Amino acid sequence: MKKEKARKIGIMGGTFDPIHIGHLILGENAWHQFGLEKVLFMPSANPPHKPNRIGRADIQERVDMVRGAIADNPHFELSLEEAFREDYCYTSETLQEMTVKHPDTEYYFIMGADSLFAFETWHEPQKICQNCVIVAAVRDHVSAEHFKEQIEYLTQKYQVDIRILATPNIDVSSHEIREWIRKANTSLKYYVPDKVISYIKEKNLYSECKE
Repeated sequence: MKKEKARKIGIMGGTFDPIHIGHLILGENAWHQFGLEKVLFMPSANPPHKPNRIGRADIQERVDMVRGAIADNPHFELSLEEAFREDYCYTSETLQEMTVKHPDTEYYFIMGADSLFAFETWHEPQKICQNCVIVAAVRDHVSAEHFKEQIEYLTQKYQVDIRILATPNIDVSSHEIREWIRKANTSLKYYVPDKVISYIKEKNLYSECKE
């Protein structure tokens, strides 16, 4: 019988370029649904699947934006585990290191449906599965049936614990937000926290960003 660990902590990883309401809602609903102690927001310095970052925010700017966005939530916490590494950051290695350092903790790694369908392309997916529960949120463009089929497939292949996150679908992405800023044709109000909007304006971020 699997021994229950003392702590349950969520992880929201990503570039957060910039952080937006979708990230925050996922984190809040995961905290509530799974009874997590807290959710770590973990900006990644050098994600291997996003090598071209010309015109984007640097890691310190992204850390600052995350810090501002989560400041008023007592169960959200900034994690710098992946923030200032010079090499590529791999989720498998980060989770392995955190599990070794905190053997009493069960990590809940939070992701969207797109990441779930790309999961097999990630670095050492088996190691990820050994060190966390995967929490997956549905998106409108993925049918419930297709989503459940993918969960069953990954569960059987990797013997992983995947749980569905019941959350409103906020269909907005950091890519879209950068485009809105570059074209100056859409208000960011309510899509991005006010502190982050102010920071983007102060630093003049993304106005010349080329995807």
